[in-house]
Amino acid sequence: MITKAIIPVAGWGTRMLPITKSIEKCMLPVGTRPVVDYIVQDIVRAGVKDIYFVVGEQSTQVQSYYRSNIQLNDYLRRAGKQDKLALVAPLRDVRIHFLTQPSTGGYGTSIPVGLASEFIEPGESAFVVMGDQFFWRSDGGSNAADLAELVKARGLSAGLLGNPVEEAFIPHTGIIETDEQGNFVRIIEKPKLEDAPSNLNNSSFYVLNKEIFELARTLPANPQRGEFELTDAINAYIASGGVIAVGEAKGDYMECGSPSGWLRANNAMAELQKN
Repeated sequence: MITKAIIPVAGWGTRMLPITKSIEKCMLPVGTRPVVDYIVQDIVRAGVKDIYFVVGEQSTQVQSYYRSNIQLNDYLRRAGKQDKLALVAPLRDVRIHFLTQPSTGGYGTSIPVGLASEFIEPGESAFVVMGDQFFWRSDGGSNAADLAELVKARGLSAGLLGNPVEEAFIPHTGIIETDEQGNFVRIIEKPKLEDAPSNLNNSSFYVLNKEIFELARTLPANPQRGEFELTDAINAYIASGGVIAVGEAKGDYMECGSPSGWLRANNAMAELQKN
């Protein structure tokens, strides 16, 4: 069973400025909850017991959200609003850890994964889910649980989820190519529609093993883009003979890292939760 999850949330959220000057990107509200809490609820339903948030040096809001607020609890009791206490209670039977990503030095998606590598034991796998997106599932299910089951069923130690996108969006994103067994081959960036091997966009929702964590920690920056990219670690693992399962995420995909995506997520959640 996979019991650890890493959630990178150290980015400045420059696409969401100026609001992210004072509100951390992962803490932007969707409905009455922050973006990152939808991810947390999904992985907790999968049985995760240790959550490692990789935060920026300036981060305080994620820490505040997941600790008990004694003053608020006292107020709710005095005001006869005890029914609200469950909404603000800390997670039960889950340990929260915070790893600080330096604001100077390397930049990219593999940096927070590499930072967390020392907390992953040899032979162990952990979830890695980026903190500015989530899937809303009205069935109460868990994409993390589904991915873990897929990885286990195929006898593997790593996997990732893709989410279907409309044909018009395929030439504007990275599309996953799989082999006949449904395992990862590569991500094709912005393919022509007629060249696309599937309609699955990388969801940045992973089960990664110790080997991939170590590749994320040790590989140099991508020579073309100058960033430390998690996909480079994944590709290196595949090149070494590793196998990664690919599954299809369930639910409505909510991208919250851009103004238009965040607005769509709020509007969609308002409609979904109304029904």
